[in-house]
Parts: sequence; structure tokens; C-alpha cells
Amino acid sequence: MNINLKKIEKKEMKLLRNTNKIAVILPYKEIYSENFSGAASIWVKDYFNKSILSNFTFIYGSLGKGLKPITKNFTNLNVTNMSISKTKSYIKKFYTEHLKKKFNIIEIHNRPEYLNLLIKHNINSKLIFFFHNNPQDIRGSKTAKERINILENTHKIFFVSRWTKKKFFEGLPYKTKSNCEILYPSMQVIKRFNNNKKKQIIFTGKLNSSKGYDLFGNAIIQILNKNKDWTAIVAGNEPREKFDFTHKRLKIFPWLPHEKILKLYDESSISVVPSRWEEPFGRTAMESAAYGCATITSNRGGLVETFDNKLILKKLSSNEIIKKINYLIKKPKKLKKYQKENFQNPKHSLDVLCKYLDSVKLNLLDKTINILKSNGPRILHISNFNEKNNHRLFNISIASKLTNGFIRNKCDVINFSYRNYLSNNFFPKLDEDVLDICNNYKPDLVLLGHNNILKKNTLEKIKEKKSKINLWYEDHVVNYGPNWKNNLNLIEKNHQLIDNYFITTHPSEIKTKINKKKINYLPIPVDPNIENLKIYENKYRYKDLFFALSHGVNYGGLRNRSKDEREEFLKNLININESIKFHILGINQDIPKWNFNFYKEISFCKMALNLSRGRPLKYATSNRIASYVGNGILTFIDEKVKFQNLFNHDELVTYKNESDLIEKILALKDDTKKINKISKKGKERYFEIFDNSIIADSIISESLNMTPKFNYVWKK
Repeated sequence: MNINLKKIEKKEMKLLRNTNKIAVILPYKEIYSENFSGAASIWVKDYFNKSILSNFTFIYGSLGKGLKPITKNFTNLNVTNMSISKTKSYIKKFYTEHLKKKFNIIEIHNRPEYLNLLIKHNINSKLIFFFHNNPQDIRGSKTAKERINILENTHKIFFVSRWTKKKFFEGLPYKTKSNCEILYPSMQVIKRFNNNKKKQIIFTGKLNSSKGYDLFGNAIIQILNKNKDWTAIVAGNEPREKFDFTHKRLKIFPWLPHEKILKLYDESSISVVPSRWEEPFGRTAMESAAYGCATITSNRGGLVETFDNKLILKKLSSNEIIKKINYLIKKPKKLKKYQKENFQNPKHSLDVLCKYLDSVKLNLLDKTINILKSNGPRILHISNFNEKNNHRLFNISIASKLTNGFIRNKCDVINFSYRNYLSNNFFPKLDEDVLDICNNYKPDLVLLGHNNILKKNTLEKIKEKKSKINLWYEDHVVNYGPNWKNNLNLIEKNHQLIDNYFITTHPSEIKTKINKKKINYLPIPVDPNIENLKIYENKYRYKDLFFALSHGVNYGGLRNRSKDEREEFLKNLININESIKFHILGINQDIPKWNFNFYKEISFCKMALNLSRGRPLKYATSNRIASYVGNGILTFIDEKVKFQNLFNHDELVTYKNESDLIEKILALKDDTKKINKISKKGKERYFEIFDNSIIADSIISESLNMTPKFNYVWKK
């Protein structure tokens, strides 16, 4: 969802300011002052000064004694507790701040360890992370496992270059994810080109071999000896590595404030950035080029992405640097051409970056406070909509009920049935058509309904288009259920590319390699246009207890199959007490019924029994329960399913075992008044908590980070 910043009015900004807070965490070693600011601090400073969200953005970092921060809203997290590591102490202090302010968004720069510690705290904030360096070189993201953990627990990850992103995904089972983007360090577009540049060559940065200072130093001495009218400037320091280059026309400054560095770029004709190190980006190169320097760089890391450079060192040596500089000195017209081209074509605009980052954060906040909405989300729902059976199973179609729920929540929905593709065995066409729809429709959410049939490559392409991918599934994925292993394997396929799962068994019961944070409970919904009976009002109910086995559901008749444990349970019930009038379909050649025929069968019964195959599991629900309770018939459910957590005893009836069930049937079967009361209250309660608009809203809010409209009792 795109945010139009121009549409944000003063009232809305005031509402944002009053209800939202954003935190920015810098590395504790990076001093947030004019004299000592590093790349991350400069990034934060530049963005903060332009952002429309600055008034409720709070920056946390380090500040030396007597130094002033470079922006307002800064808090110094001075690390003094040495009983624990500096990292833990630093984040502990921040967490105390978070408990006070309750930040909606927390933005962390270049320290995965900080992110991992906050993830462990299970904070209810949107997390944004910036990689300013090679992820494989930073503690907390060196291993593939650590990087996958970051991917799955961070709302947005930004990389300062394509190279940095590539390093992050090396060794991972996929090349990208929808929450990952490249966001280049940027700067303000310079409006005035300095036509009176000095014959001056500049090198800035750490004075070490990683930055190629030794190569520059050896080269510049020779350049200055041969070109008497040229001077050179070096700005930077490095206490760990010493190089002694001296010349009467070479000025060496210690670390200078950023503004003074920019002034030197403006004065200089040539800048040299000969890094041996794989530069994550190369701010020096970008800034010197933007200020109209003819900038010579190596091709290491992200340096080639900083600007459209035509002066790249083919060989990283002093001789190669000398050749490039001499070429520019001897050809002043070429020198001026490179200077103006670099000045006129800035690749990374600070204005564009700030507007984009504001939009990203506003999207996260917008979905929290429900402002600035355009039309509702677009959903591509890929499922089986029962065309094969001519909608014979319309009344138990979860797919249709969910779609109706989405529409009632003002979503735009396209239903896409995959069944026709399966019957023709034409899978490539399926993936092609889905991608074509995504290109045309640009859905916010692609919802896979009871299937995981799309290829990995297709899922990757969908995610590149910024669509979320979710999957709902209604069959057993837990031990003791029918085909549970196959079902589990099905949902686990390409699980790294699926954002959220919605399963009809409680997540606590599921053992899987899928990240548990992605798995949500899916109650079977009811629809007011489908579950519209009030069986408790029917005066002519002559059967006591109804049950129907579901096998044969796709064939219209009973299938040749092995018996399941429920048949034995039912036969035992019948034999225990002959006074109970059972109406049981699906055994003894008594075939199941569907649609309105099913409604007729349950309408002359007082009560109904739920039995699911396999071991009873927490909140294990089914279409059967929805059809029973939603149509107003008293329903018995095994207490191990724990529906008593969601319903009161006067809304449905739980039983412990066979004998307990018989006892409760006998106690109720002739008490029509009590049966009707429980039936009515059960229907009302089911619609209160499991109406399809509520279930659809839970999927939307979880998938798209939107504010829930309802309380979801199953999450308590």
C-alpha cells in the first residue's frame, strides 16, 4: 500500500505524533557528534533532518564527554555496567527506555546482536534493520542460520548496496525476500558547481592499507614531484597502522567534521578511493563525485554502485593510480568533463531516500492506527472452489466462506481455482497464469487455500513484487491423523517463502520445521448466508443424536476403504443403550448427504456428535462442527479438544469418554427446553467468535500488519 505524503494533513500528523514513537539504535562505538560521526551516524543525521516523522523519532547511541549530538531527540546510552557485556548492557538500557515509551517501530543500524537480543524479548514493535557492512563479517549474522532468523523476525531489512545484499543471501536457500530492499546512502543534491576548483587531489578515510592509503601515498609523492602546480590533501586517522608520507605540498589533517570534508570535496579536482577492502558502499566516492570531483575508485564491493564511474582502477596498484591521475592532469578538458558529469548526475538523492523511508514507516504505522487508507487490500485467493462437484459441497467450502469474509471486510478479491489445471496436468500453465494475474492485479496478499502447488521460482517472483504469501490448510498435520505426514510435507514445502500459515489445529500441537511464529490457528468460519438454520425452533425432531462420517465426500457414494476408529466408537455407542435414537450416516451402506440434503438430515435431530479422526487435539476444528453449531443443534465435543476454553457449558457440551457421553445424552435427550437453550446459545456464540468476517479479519490483520477489528478469543 503506497502512502501519498502530500495527503498527510496537520491533524493526521498530530495524531501520529500523539500515538506513535519510533526508536533508532546506533552502534555504541559510533559517536553521534559532528567531529566523530561515522557512516551510520551520518545516515541517521541526514534522514532525521529531512523526515516528516522527526518529532516522534528518538535516537539512541553514544556520545563522548563534552560533545554535542548532531541532531535533537538524542539519548546517550552510556555503558557503565561491566558485570555483563557492553552489548547486553547497551540493549538493557535501551529496553528500559522502550518499556517507558513503548516504541511502535525500532530501527537498528549494523548490529545484528542488538536485533537478536530484542527478538528474544518478544517486543511488540515493528523491527527495521540496516546493514551498512558485509553481513558475513558482523557478529549475529555470520552464519546462514543467524541470517534466516533475522529474515523471519524483521519487518524490513535494508542493504546499502546490491553487493551487501548478495553477501547476506550467500548460503541461504533463496535469493531474496519481500522484506529485503536496497536503500543506498544518499546526499543532498548540490545546486552549484564550483568552476574555480583548485589543482588539488584528495584522499579521505581511515589511513590504512584496507583503504589503500599506502597505494595512494606512494602514488601521490610521485605525482606531486612531477606536477609542481598541484597539491594534495589527506583527511583521516588510523591509530593501529602508521604510514609516513610527507611532501611540502601534501597536507595531512586528522579526522575532520563531515561538513569540512564536504567543503574540501567542493574545492578539489580529483578524489581517489583505492580500497582493497570490499566496500559495502563507499560514501566517500559518492560524496566526492557529487561535489564535482573526478573520482578514481577501485572496483571492490559496492564502490561501483556509488555513482556512474568511468575512472575505475583495473589493477589495484600505485602505478595504476599514477596513470589515472596523470591522464586527468594532462587532459584538462577530460578532467572538466568527468567533474561536470559526476556533478550533474547524482545517483542517490537524499530527498528521494527520505520520502521513501518515510513512506515505509508510515505504512507500518498506518496499519497500526488505521489512517491514510486507500481502498481495501487486494487478495488473490488460489484454492478449490468446488467447480469439480458443481458446488455440491458449497455449504462446507472454507474457501468460499473466507472470500465472503474478505469482501465483507471491504477487500477486493479474485478467486482463482487450481483444480482445472490439475485435471489437465498442465502445471507450467498454472504458474504462468498466476504470475500473469499478479502482474495485472498486483495483489497485497496471495492466499494459497489448502494447497502449496506453486513452484519455488513462482513464489520468489511473487515476493519480488512485494506481495505477501499466506497458506491456509484444514487437514491433519499432526501425528495420529490420516495422511498427516504427507499433509505436513505439503505445507512445509518452500516454507521460507511463505509469510504466514493458518491451520485448523492449534500451533502448540504442531511439530514442524516452519517457524512457529508464522503459524496461526484457523477456526472453521460460519457464514450468515450458509449456516442459516435454527434447528432449535424445529418442533418435529424425532432422532436423538446425529453423526455423519465424511468419507466418500468427493465421489457421491461410499468408497472402498479401510475402516477408521470412529466406526468402532459409533457401533459401541449404539450397543450400549438402545433407548437412544441414533441417526448415523456413512456406515452400514448408509451414504453421507451433502448441501441441503445434509441440512434435512440434521433438522430432525435434537443433538449432534463431533468425532474427528486421530487423537483429539487442542482446538482441532472441522466443517462438521461449524455445520452443527452454526445451524443451531446442540453439539457434543471431546473435552480434550478444549473448546470449553472458548464456549461455556450452556453453549455446547463436552465429554470425557464413551460412558460420560452416553450419560450426558441420556440426561438431555428428553429435556427439549434445555436442548433448545444450549443450541441457541451455541449458535450465537459461534457466530460471535467465528463469523467469517472475523476469521477473514484475523488473516488480513496478521498478514498485512493492519489493526485487528475484533478480539480473537482463540489467541488469549
